Amino acid sequence: MDDLDRNILAQLSGDARMSVAVLARRLRVARSTVQARLERLESTGAIAGYTLRLGEAARGARIRATVLLGIEPRAQPGVLSRLKSLPQVERVHTTSGRVDLLLQLATSSTTELDETLDRIGGIEGVRSSESLIHLATKLDRAV
Repeated sequence: MDDLDRNILAQLSGDARMSVAVLARRLRVARSTVQARLERLESTGAIAGYTLRLGEAARGARIRATVLLGIEPRAQPGVLSRLKSLPQVERVHTTSGRVDLLLQLATSSTTELDETLDRIGGIEGVRSSESLIHLATKLDRAV
């Protein structure tokens, strides 16, 4: 990946709907060059897809939480399988340190969040959990 590839990714991270023509104009390269680079970035997996990022107005009704899970040794495959079946679980990350998994949840109410946390706590192999409710987003640089 060279500087042009990084510049293409930077531009698209700000506006994934940007046309190839506008992108080429901003980067001062030929449209065909940008198109070829995009195809290569997509085929190599550097660009996994184009998506929509919701703003606060659309996310406002969602209650978001981070859950830190401690799990029993060798229980991860079973726990992950059960977590994948819960639509409120948006992301699961493995971690190093005192917890084994970090989950990102989104629910429509505190009642739904409470029920989801109870379901997660009841999964065989889950040893401990700690939940942190997101109050406000102060900085979001996610790409």
